[in-house]
Amino acid sequence: MKLYNSLTRKKEDFKENVPGKVSMYTCGPTVYHFAHIGNLRSYIMEDILEKHLRYSGYDVKRVMNITDVGHLSSDADTGEDKMVKGAKRENKTVMDIAKFYTDAFFADCEKLNIKIPDVVEPATNCIDEFIAMVSGLIEKGYAYVAGGNVYFDTSKLDEYYVFNKHDIDELMVGVREGVEEDTNKRNKNDFVLWFTKSKFEEQALKWDSPWGVGYPGWHIECSAISLKHLGEYLDIHCGGIDNAFPHHTNEIAQSEAFVGHKWCNFWFHVLHLNTNSGKMSKSKGEFLTVSLLEEKGYNPLAYRFFCLQSHYRKQLVFSYENLDGAATAYEKLLKRIATLKPDDGDELDMAAVEKLTASFKDALDNDINTSLAVTALYDVLKENTNDKTKLYLLNDFDRVLSLDLVEGAKKLSESNAEPAVEQDELSKYVEEQLALRTAAKKAKNFAEADRIRDELAAQGIKILDTREGTKWSKE
Repeated sequence: MKLYNSLTRKKEDFKENVPGKVSMYTCGPTVYHFAHIGNLRSYIMEDILEKHLRYSGYDVKRVMNITDVGHLSSDADTGEDKMVKGAKRENKTVMDIAKFYTDAFFADCEKLNIKIPDVVEPATNCIDEFIAMVSGLIEKGYAYVAGGNVYFDTSKLDEYYVFNKHDIDELMVGVREGVEEDTNKRNKNDFVLWFTKSKFEEQALKWDSPWGVGYPGWHIECSAISLKHLGEYLDIHCGGIDNAFPHHTNEIAQSEAFVGHKWCNFWFHVLHLNTNSGKMSKSKGEFLTVSLLEEKGYNPLAYRFFCLQSHYRKQLVFSYENLDGAATAYEKLLKRIATLKPDDGDELDMAAVEKLTASFKDALDNDINTSLAVTALYDVLKENTNDKTKLYLLNDFDRVLSLDLVEGAKKLSESNAEPAVEQDELSKYVEEQLALRTAAKKAKNFAEADRIRDELAAQGIKILDTREGTKWSKE
């Protein structure tokens, strides 16, 4: 399998640290508000990656954090804690906010068929681990105390801008919006590992530490939680492209300083979901959620299908017109699948299975090319083979794509079909009314005949008088 590595900026043959086992870390949500569908695009594509690894025979352990403390409104360690901001907005406690939006996030994941990671760890569960890691960085000479806070010293690194996608000048204080000068820092790129003084008055959650009562910086959370559950050698780290700097850059700096060697081999970044006005963002007030899509009549899996039609390393433009196109295509796909009727005597066409499975796997082995994987579904439907084989392949591919293909087709078929009993009762009723109408016409009671016709029409029953007799249909 080839996977694009954001760290090296090229496709590489995927190679795990321990043969057959994959350690995978996902940056989880900051649970101060609902996740918007742009956030969820990243989790959908990470879900595909995990499921494809499992499909390919790897034993995967995936870990996700829940940020319920320490994430300030600016990624540059300034501004208000997002959790405090959410609590103020709704006049609730921080932990009430955290629980509500954590539950809401996983409810959205369930609607989108996103698998819950093997380990989900809230930051507030790991304060001891954060303190131990910060203490270790101080002992190793990579961190210092200033103004009551603990900072990582980036000047001790041979290289800091590891993703090399950012103009260093743009990160200068006063140039980029949201970057404020912190006079406690020795270097402009140093970042907070532990807060005690900064924003202390507003912080709802705080703990004792060797440096005073305070709370962890955002960046330390993912490093410590990953090390706790996955050890010193990480295979894949996932997240949205906006996490590459500074969050993932800082994770690499502090993690490798702490363990003393290379920490993570592959970095998997999903590009933004854009609107016509640019990147979807909560701060801009663009807040499109799964629940809102449902209220507008969309199946959440139509949105998953929409995401799978584009490569994860391409920006995806959302509009209702584009979503409508995906929803229509998804429903048509289910309708085609619903027509498949396997014969009990059919046997699996193994030649077709091997050919089509190879095509599907090749698509995903090529840097998780989901658009080609979706094309493989249509190739199955077009294949000159029996329906039993087609249904087998669709179910097999859906282990990765998770579009509820066969089950969804069944439900669609059932919802469109009238129950047999109701159909029989309808036929009996219409035939009785037509007999009464025929009798009325023979008696030259045309007013009664017209009344029966109009009454049937009001119920959606269209009648047509022909030479062969009266025929009817339900509109």
